[in-house]
Amino acid sequence: MQPNDLEPTGSGVVTFINRFTVHSSPEEFERAFAETGRYLADRDGFLRYALHRHAEDPTRWVNIAHWRDARAFRAAVGSPSFPQHAARVRELSTSEPGLYLPRQYVSAERAAGDR
Repeated sequence: MQPNDLEPTGSGVVTFINRFTVHSSPEEFERAFAETGRYLADRDGFLRYALHRHAEDPTRWVNIAHWRDARAFRAAVGSPSFPQHAARVRELSTSEPGLYLPRQYVSAERAAGDR
């Protein structure tokens, strides 16, 4: 996919990025997050997610999720059943969520070819 594949309305693949500050043990947060992740993985339009913990600060985490489009993402998190699945993660952390549109891609292969 190229950035120009996005229509001005925001259709096309979107990236959901959520930064967390965790107030529990890392293991407890990971278990709760995995349960929420399984729920979201079953929703229409879900593509993948990756959960990352900061290399030096175990209280800082980032989730990066890709969805087919903004509409699918909003339907998943707007579902009446979503709050019960996200409740435990919300008890264990505070978060800063945001939905992002891809604009540029660079890979090591492409960067080497541009030299």
